[in-house]
Amino acid sequence: MAGRRRAVAHRAALAALGTLAFTALHPSASAEPAAPPHDRGPLPTAARTVGADTPSAEVLRAMQRDLRLTPRQASARLVNEAEAGTRAGVLHNALGKRFAGAWVKGATSAELTVATTDRADVPAIQAQGAKAVVVRWNLDQLRAVQKQLDTAARRVDASATPVWYVDVRSNRVVVQATTRAAAAAFVKAAGAPGDHTAVRVSAQRPRLFADIVGGDAYYIDDQARCSIGFSISKADQQGFVSAGHCGQAGSTTKGFDETDQGVFQASTFPGEDMSWIATNANWTATPNVKGDGGALVPVEGSVEAVVGAAVCRSGSTTGWHCGTIQQRDTTVNYAEGTVNGLTQTDVCAEPGDSGGSYISGSEAQGVTSGGSGDCTAGGTTFFQPVNPILDAFGLTLKTTGETTAVPTDNSGVADGWSSGRVYRVGTTVTHGQVRYRCLQTHQAQNVWAPDVTPALWQRL
Repeated sequence: MAGRRRAVAHRAALAALGTLAFTALHPSASAEPAAPPHDRGPLPTAARTVGADTPSAEVLRAMQRDLRLTPRQASARLVNEAEAGTRAGVLHNALGKRFAGAWVKGATSAELTVATTDRADVPAIQAQGAKAVVVRWNLDQLRAVQKQLDTAARRVDASATPVWYVDVRSNRVVVQATTRAAAAAFVKAAGAPGDHTAVRVSAQRPRLFADIVGGDAYYIDDQARCSIGFSISKADQQGFVSAGHCGQAGSTTKGFDETDQGVFQASTFPGEDMSWIATNANWTATPNVKGDGGALVPVEGSVEAVVGAAVCRSGSTTGWHCGTIQQRDTTVNYAEGTVNGLTQTDVCAEPGDSGGSYISGSEAQGVTSGGSGDCTAGGTTFFQPVNPILDAFGLTLKTTGETTAVPTDNSGVADGWSSGRVYRVGTTVTHGQVRYRCLQTHQAQNVWAPDVTPALWQRL
């Protein structure tokens, strides 16, 4: 809100066993005692204990889609993995220092493999319904090598070796590096035994992932909190728009998770209440706004809604609330200065919601500026329309469709229609040698060419 109410306080042995002494279990049986008291009924299987036998429909759908499974395979896989976890745990405890890892394979994870350093353990592993593999080094030995690499990374440059891990299937510590020479140098610097390691050459450099979602909190110069409006891009730079009063050009931001996020590139306040922040490579622009309960609401464009239309707001203080658009082109004289061109609504908001998203249906409307009242008693709020922000700073709204700031089919025409431009009601353009007039203010997208979007353009 226009006063940035508050500063933010944040920062806020295994003993080796000479013999294996356990009861063999069927692959689909639980590791629980087989004879529970009759008055308590049978104990649940491992799958039932962790809920693997009653997965959510969302989980099953995602597994079918991403793992290319049938519904039956997806259900079976979850049960098998739960049961395999129990059996692997039993074997891990029984084998002690000889244990060298476990893994499942197959479309339904029906095959459990357990590695040991002692061939005498094979019958006992097989008795648990698992496949046995005899290897050279136990899990503790491999982890010790990994620890050597961890320690070395604190004193030598490991930028060319961004990943290393214990790979139980190959019984090695795998070092991912940009070159084999870089991996070898790192292993040598760590004093790690070369025969315990393997190299995976890759140009990929992992980075932290975080999405830019409208309504999420962000922090300014470690002093104040505002909310993200909408994801945008400018050429190859990603970022988001917000309110101008949230920060000045050069102010730094941190995301909702309090990690470094970006820098204000431009900010206007008073007069208008608009800004945009360029984010670093750790943040990915998404065409989404945080809705009720955290559900994501897609942003498909920025077609300006009419007065009286329903509009919903997302902010980091009060979440998701809806109301109606009451007035456009409103001037508000805040204590900090006068702002023109705002839109008035009866949607409630509170300090910290500043900059957050206003959306009608799937169309971006603007970012929270200020207002009165609260979300207990209700109130009046004003938003800075988003299209003027996009136009003033040369930004492209991130949407579910495709928008590229290049002319389409109109090269050489002075007033040729072009995706990426903001068009206001009444603007005339030429597209395919035909004249059109804009019916609704919006930022043009490739899929919204005048000849196929009569809702936005009228042929003259």
